Amino acid sequence: PSVIRAFKAVVSTQSTGRGEKAQILFTNVMERTLSLLIKSVESYMEKCYDCIGIMLCAHITMHYHELMKKRGFGALVGFHNQLLQILWPRFTFVLSQNIHSIRETDPGRLTELDTRPHFITRRFGEFYSAIHTLNDKFPNDQTVRSMSLLQVEVENVILRMAAEFRERQDQLVFLINNYDLMLSVMQCRTTDTSKEVMSIQELLNKRINEYVDEVLLPHFGGMISFVKDNEKMLESGAGGSQIKVNESYINQIVRGFNQDHKKSIDSINSDVMRRFTNFNNGTVILQSALTKMIQYYSRFHKILSQPPFKTLPCRMDMINVHHVMVEVKKYKNQF
Repeated sequence: PSVIRAFKAVVSTQSTGRGEKAQILFTNVMERTLSLLIKSVESYMEKCYDCIGIMLCAHITMHYHELMKKRGFGALVGFHNQLLQILWPRFTFVLSQNIHSIRETDPGRLTELDTRPHFITRRFGEFYSAIHTLNDKFPNDQTVRSMSLLQVEVENVILRMAAEFRERQDQLVFLINNYDLMLSVMQCRTTDTSKEVMSIQELLNKRINEYVDEVLLPHFGGMISFVKDNEKMLESGAGGSQIKVNESYINQIVRGFNQDHKKSIDSINSDVMRRFTNFNNGTVILQSALTKMIQYYSRFHKILSQPPFKTLPCRMDMINVHHVMVEVKKYKNQF
């Protein structure tokens, strides 16, 4: 590229003739030099696997093509077209090789995985950002389609990696950490409304919601099951006589919440702080979990205020929802 750049600088400054005869003369004089440059590029590209570098060369060529058109010098049009006929097919080939490589990745043959973001995720995010930035200048639909396909394959390999973990919570933490990193890197170069960013954001939100449910179940599973089961019956119009009241079970839920809710909240907070690499993302997840816990407890209160539960003596022992909210506020902005 530096040789070609120097060559074009000389051509554009030294060539004063702009007529057809002048351009024919230029072609006759410089034909062997142009052929040598083309052969040099062909030879280099045969061994080049730098996708970003190839795209940069293509964009530099298009930039000089536009520049020569503005200066009224059309003798290099054929030269530019020849360069692009070398560069774009090579770019497409190397990008397809990247897609194939990701598709064929076997997580079982990788080094031991942990729940932190994998290096493939960061490399994709940085690669995507670079290609997206370049493609903004000279948009190419084929490049957009290829990058969308690469993103799909990266998402699939992340899912295959997550399946290597035995515990569902570990799988979700791995997915969340990787989606979050991918999103953070991509947002540096793209808008929040781009199709690719929205797709990753949707995946991230889905896994966060699933993780929140998973992290609440060990501590408040009984209350959550009771709320879901009885809300359905009350909403369907079932009368008090149709709903079975297990007073000892309800007493156990109330007593367990009164005794353990502070310890459970602290345990959830510690778990989130330990598992998530992005502290800002961890804050969002922690607040989502604690907010959902308060919502379940409020719904539990509401159910017990309706027949046939409102006469149960244990209602008098229930902690006020406001007091639980005060407890939760202590964990705000922990990160």
